[in-house]
Amino acid sequence: MATHTLNLRGVLSETKRIINAHSRHFLALSVLFLLPLSFSLIIFPSLSQSRSILTPYRQSVFFFTTENPQIDKPYFTLPILYALFVAVLSLCATASITYSTFHGFYGRPVKFISSIKSVLFSIFPLIVTLIVTQMILGLIVSAFGGFTLLVFKGIALFGVEIELHNVYFLSFGVVIAGLVLGLLIYLQVEWCLSSVVVVVESQWGFSPLRRSSYLIKGMRRVAFSMIVLFGLLIGFLAALCSSLVPDVGGIREGWVSWAFIFQTVVYTGFMTILMLYSVAASAVLFMYCKALHGELAFEIAEEFAQEYVSLPFDDGKVPHVVYVV
Repeated sequence: MATHTLNLRGVLSETKRIINAHSRHFLALSVLFLLPLSFSLIIFPSLSQSRSILTPYRQSVFFFTTENPQIDKPYFTLPILYALFVAVLSLCATASITYSTFHGFYGRPVKFISSIKSVLFSIFPLIVTLIVTQMILGLIVSAFGGFTLLVFKGIALFGVEIELHNVYFLSFGVVIAGLVLGLLIYLQVEWCLSSVVVVVESQWGFSPLRRSSYLIKGMRRVAFSMIVLFGLLIGFLAALCSSLVPDVGGIREGWVSWAFIFQTVVYTGFMTILMLYSVAASAVLFMYCKALHGELAFEIAEEFAQEYVSLPFDDGKVPHVVYVV
């Protein structure tokens, strides 16, 4: 019998066990949703850079024309389409992987068709919850920005000239930026389980945010550590991927080296694995938070008609016990 405590190591260990127990299933979901997402992180900088090749030529043409240069609408279309592409794939991956991890935690059969169906049921609640979250964050940033503007307008009314390089101005800007960043990080920790709540408990809007804030009590340090861990790893890998993009001359001549192709495949694979573990770990953290609040034992008692928190698993897997320390 194996046991896992309610800490980061326990969350990662349980996540690894679930993924290994259903490796083919999670591989199929990763190839369907996460692999194109990871690959696009490398391809999109190349496409953006290739489109910038024509910019100097267009500027020279505009210089000799009397008409005002028109905005290149297709130039803005590509980033918008890419943002929609990333959003849709991210939400689909979140819904399917969370659903699979949740059922894998209980030892239930994990089926590919059921995971795909979960996307259809969860995609719109996830979109609504995402919009609500972004609106709240936008209002917070706007409030701090408006407060900063009012402060400087008030100072200007007294005839005080404000210089951008003034030490007091810079210090005030750093303090405001630090407060905004700290508040955004705090809300990220508070709401880190909101997507899991949407998929597992079929809530949407403000309810998943309140539910996540309640469940995360007592596990904020674990949630923060998990966010920092995956954020740093994925960010570092994305930075390495961006350095692989060929220069403008190479793109213009249609030349791409085999080293670029090989490194792209390797980095794409690692990025996909990190994204898979990040989404699955959030679902496991959700279950651990429920265990901390005494909700998990009752559900498992109903599931298996037992009086203790023991999870039997198929394929010869040993039972796991979740306990609070």
